[in-house]
Amino acid sequence: MQFSFWVIKEVYRFTLMQIKLFTISIGDSGAALQEMNTFLKAHKILEIEQKLISNNNGVYWCFCVRYIEQTFSTASESKTKIDYRKVLDEPTFQKFSRLREIRKTVAATEGLSAFIVFTDEELAELARLEEITIKSMLSIKGIGEKKAERFAHYFLDKPEADEAPGAVA
Repeated sequence: MQFSFWVIKEVYRFTLMQIKLFTISIGDSGAALQEMNTFLKAHKILEIEQKLISNNNGVYWCFCVRYIEQTFSTASESKTKIDYRKVLDEPTFQKFSRLREIRKTVAATEGLSAFIVFTDEELAELARLEEITIKSMLSIKGIGEKKAERFAHYFLDKPEADEAPGAVA
């Protein structure tokens, strides 16, 4: 049974595999190389073979690129966007909006994308909390000790009595 799964997997893999050829003159201005690099960045590359060819027309690099056409959707594309204005009640949405503003400032300060600080889902859960503390942050899926240690001090309502600001228990 394991063998047949492997065969099916290999047949499927090869049905999706494509080949593209690039020929780049040694004296190329860079346009052909740029075209090839753009293609390589946009596809899942399986293998590249290269040969230096010299004939009456000049000297060329020939590249045979074997790749997989990525026609499937990624998880981020298939995930539906949530309208938190509809999901959260008005006071919670207002708190969520304030948290997003804080996140935006933190992201700019730290030089990060906003979703690295906290995702919208994590912010919505923070907004639902009666009080934002390190302990309550750690109860939210996706917020672990490292994330809390790094970003909690920006979002805390007030430090807990037994914790220093920004410290993770």
